[in-house]
Amino acid sequence: MGLQKQYRVKTEKDYQAVFRQGKSFANRQFVIYVLKKAGQSHYRVGLSVSKKLGNAVTRNRIKRYMRDCIRFFNDQLQDDVDIVLIARKPVVSLSLDQLTHNMEHALSLAHVLKDKKGMNQL
Repeated sequence: MGLQKQYRVKTEKDYQAVFRQGKSFANRQFVIYVLKKAGQSHYRVGLSVSKKLGNAVTRNRIKRYMRDCIRFFNDQLQDDVDIVLIARKPVVSLSLDQLTHNMEHALSLAHVLKDKKGMNQL
């Protein structure tokens, strides 16, 4: 099952708000834009995979892996953020385990994971 609708950044307007007002963080595999939204009851995620990364089959596999990773970190993500994840070229050759490890690194760089006590990192 994919991400539920309430957990997705859906409209062009929402994406543009995250790009314009949010902060960006990056590692070799991902660029992450994060926009704090006070009062939001749960996080929202948008995914972007460029046509430069491959054909539709490849791009859809990457997006499926990215959604699996987001579900894996579901309980650890802060509630009051909109996140846009952009895949970079090295993602194409990664397994799901490698992708999960790299996404965890990128999310921790962006300070959107809760710490071990359940408190926000920021």
